[in-house]
Amino acid sequence: MEYDQLAGRVRAFRKLKGYTQQQLAERLDISVAVLGSLERGTRKPDPKLLERISETLGISYEELTETNRRQD
Repeated sequence: MEYDQLAGRVRAFRKLKGYTQQQLAERLDISVAVLGSLERGTRKPDPKLLERISETLGISYEELTETNRRQD
């Protein structure tokens, strides 16, 4: 998965669930800078952090990390 695709999904789900970057970062016990760089696609995401993000947002890991694939 491209980092920019994942970045957009993290940002979109965060906003959908009503969290600010500050609120989500606090719940994850990470800095806003780390979350911001993840959402910009400039930081390689740690799978364990992605698991924590998905749990905190109440979505599955697969839902967070799935790519947009065309199904014929």
